[in-house]
Amino acid sequence: MSNTEGSGQEKGYAALVQSLREHHKTIDPQNISWRKEQLRAMQKMLEENEARFLEALRKDLRTNPTEGGLLQLGLISSEITHALKHIDRWAKPRKVSTPLHLKPSSARIVHEPLGTALIMGAWNYPLLLTLSPLVGCIAAGNAAVIKPSMMAPATSALLAETLPRYLDKKAFQVVEGDVPEATALLKERFDTIFYTGSAPVGRIVMAAAAKHLTPVTLELGGQSPCIVDRSANLKVAALRIVFAKFANAGQTCVAPNHIFVHKDVADEFTAILKKTITDFYGQNPQASPDYGRIVNAHHHQRLVALMKGQTIACGGGSDSRDLYIAPTLLTKVDLASPVMQEEIFGPLLPIITIDDLSEAFNHISANSRPLAAYVFTGSKKVIEQAEKINAGAVCINNAMVHLGVHDLPFGGVGGSGFGQYHGKAGFETFSHAKPIFRSGSLEAGAHYPPYDNRFKKLIRRCFGLK
Repeated sequence: MSNTEGSGQEKGYAALVQSLREHHKTIDPQNISWRKEQLRAMQKMLEENEARFLEALRKDLRTNPTEGGLLQLGLISSEITHALKHIDRWAKPRKVSTPLHLKPSSARIVHEPLGTALIMGAWNYPLLLTLSPLVGCIAAGNAAVIKPSMMAPATSALLAETLPRYLDKKAFQVVEGDVPEATALLKERFDTIFYTGSAPVGRIVMAAAAKHLTPVTLELGGQSPCIVDRSANLKVAALRIVFAKFANAGQTCVAPNHIFVHKDVADEFTAILKKTITDFYGQNPQASPDYGRIVNAHHHQRLVALMKGQTIACGGGSDSRDLYIAPTLLTKVDLASPVMQEEIFGPLLPIITIDDLSEAFNHISANSRPLAAYVFTGSKKVIEQAEKINAGAVCINNAMVHLGVHDLPFGGVGGSGFGQYHGKAGFETFSHAKPIFRSGSLEAGAHYPPYDNRFKKLIRRCFGLK
């Protein structure tokens, strides 16, 4: 793109953002009815275009319609329903107490929309990770520019077509494009930015936001670890881990990245994992309608490279023309190998045998904080230890499904991101909790100069000082 074209594009985005901001000023910040109308309109959009969205997901990632309905459309729709049910309570001003020395007075907290948001979606769940933040954004009463990922072009195009037909297009606009368009958008002043994606791009987003002191929510990734204790129900653990790992061909931010398995059950558990993969996807997963594909050639090549030199216990097959990589189990994995140095984000599952669970806990605590941590065990002592893992979320005896609990905030910590959404957490992320204090007209005059000993004693008592 030439400088002239870039300048024109930036002027166009500046005008777009300004028009959304001006329209947003005309909306009463406490108008809950308008918010509900927009949420119902989004739900209607999903219902009336369900088949088209599922087809777009199939084109982008070979997503099975049932999986797409379950993990994308279904989750968004249920989140909208949850917001509609609770939005009145979330938005209701909350009274707080005031200290004795400020009586008579009253204080309350009023949640107001931040203003105009930029929501940047991700390619791996291009519908869910674009519209789910928008639910919280709308519930809080904001306007927004929505930027879907162009790595999922069919879904992006369909969102650009349908969303303005259902939502208030003076308040919500979709901008399609790749790096140049995203870069140009980030030069504009938004009131908040919500980004889902990789850590390197997250740093770029944060740097751009800093120029305007714009608050940012970053939903990144990380090497979400999994621990399987010898006391775990191995068959149940295998079912839940295989589903969480190989759904969407492993391209899930909270998919188990690797498994630490106690040596007493390592061989047995590996065998159960193999059988479960076959039960799910058959002897030839490439022919299974339930198994997805890698998003593009670059990521396919990256994943194939990560398998080199590894001991393959199951799978290992690939087809670059079909962007296919088989569900693959890796054993005898060296913690220093390339496959353990980055988030895999694909259908490769390293299995690390350990002599004691402390090895796994120590490894997790010594590395960057993950987006999620999963521990399968029948031991109360191990559960107590697992709940102390420093991660975005901890899930005991299951994997990934905590995303479906709307009252649980979702988000990372440290390198896996910061800020949270889903349910009330999403409403609060896109809101400003504004304090309002009212003082009575009765004036004792005790706290004005000149200060005498009586006042000093009174103040110390009010503040709890001896």
